[in-house]
Amino acid sequence: MTPVSVSVAAEQLRRRVPGGIGTYTRGLLRGIAELATGERPVLTIVASRPPSRPDPLSSFGYPLVCSRLPGRLMTRAWDLGLTRVGGGTDVVHSVSLAAPVPASGIPLVITVHDVAWRSMPEAYPPRGRRWHQAALRRASSRAAVVIVPSVETARAVLAAGVGITDDRLVIVNEGADHLGEPDGPAAQALLERLGVPGPYLLTVSTLEPRKNLGRLLQAYALARPKLPDAWPLVVVGPSGWGPSRSAAALGPTAGVVFAGAVEGGVLAAIYRGARCCAYVPIVEGFGLPVVESMAQGTPVVSSPVPSCGGASLEVDPTDVGSIAEALVAAAADEVTRTGLVARGLARAGALRWVETARAHVAVWERAVADGQAPR
Repeated sequence: MTPVSVSVAAEQLRRRVPGGIGTYTRGLLRGIAELATGERPVLTIVASRPPSRPDPLSSFGYPLVCSRLPGRLMTRAWDLGLTRVGGGTDVVHSVSLAAPVPASGIPLVITVHDVAWRSMPEAYPPRGRRWHQAALRRASSRAAVVIVPSVETARAVLAAGVGITDDRLVIVNEGADHLGEPDGPAAQALLERLGVPGPYLLTVSTLEPRKNLGRLLQAYALARPKLPDAWPLVVVGPSGWGPSRSAAALGPTAGVVFAGAVEGGVLAAIYRGARCCAYVPIVEGFGLPVVESMAQGTPVVSSPVPSCGGASLEVDPTDVGSIAEALVAAAADEVTRTGLVARGLARAGALRWVETARAHVAVWERAVADGQAPR
């Protein structure tokens, strides 16, 4: 059987903050590389004009087809249908709602990670809300298949009422095995530079309103006096937008240490060394930090995000007192910790990017067999 050929629109990896979509994209591309030769599709990456700095897309070893337009203009041209991509391949896949129009006769697959701008509009700037809603409508008219990471996201997409029907939705779990081997010495050096020589609590996310960092810091302030010692809370993640970018706007910060963006083996080691990891967003399509932490054997406190699979200590993300109690239990109660570690390792062990890649190949083959969605 001839392998399916796919043009992947992966512009997200060139963003200043690639975020969870960037992690998904890297995991998918590396998962594809792990497939057996007979299973592996033929990939081409489509993107904007190459940057002057080192291009993160070149590290994957796939052919690049680059527009003459810079990123923002290219995305605008895609929105308006002014340029088409994917000629010579079987299917086009966009890793986000920033999706191109395929060349004539070629089906399009789009991944929709969440529709959080609908359930939590205050967490998005007005322009962002308008763009996301318009992009979801374009996905309905253009996409043969829409991939979502969870049942919850599938339900939210259906409820959005833009015309995406159940028969075009496919749920594909994301992976947890993308951080690589922990780099303990580098992590220890970073923590020491931050003034964290001993035990600590951890949270990891892009700093933006829907991640609920303000309430988490309030909960930590309540929990800190009840811990065996005044263990700090290390906040890892790049700045996104809104008040969460400013420590001064977040409320109580005694004992809170902002580490900025950390990736790869250093991040894996920071997860592994934490007494617990807390991730309590108001709304989430999947929740990669939860399973990243579980993969390192660290207890997790989380809101009921799809990724947790019943393996975290779940809390109401709007209840500061509940979050505080869970932080103390996950960080200091050894019976609670032991149970969370065991459940977390089992959950994360079942989520592998090679399986995510295999499921994507099946979707691409289906899209080619079924053809385009009605225009």
